[in-house]
Amino acid sequence: MEFFMAILPFLVLILVMYFLMIRPAQKKQKAVQDMQANMQKGDDIITIGGIHGTVESFDQKHMYIRTDDVNGAILKFERVALKEIVK
Repeated sequence: MEFFMAILPFLVLILVMYFLMIRPAQKKQKAVQDMQANMQKGDDIITIGGIHGTVESFDQKHMYIRTDDVNGAILKFERVALKEIVK
């Protein structure tokens, strides 16, 4: 019984860390993966670098973004560079 009482504070600490740090990070990562999976051609997006544009096409690993500048350049990004889809 003394061993259990000695280890109890560590178990409580691990549980608190799980619910305050690990679980929210997992939820956020799942939300980002869902957003990347639901991306469609024509969506207005913002990259993690702050570039605004429209999705021209994408494949498993990359996305091609048309910017709204004068030349209408198409830029190639990794899909993980997607920050948000603007509605």
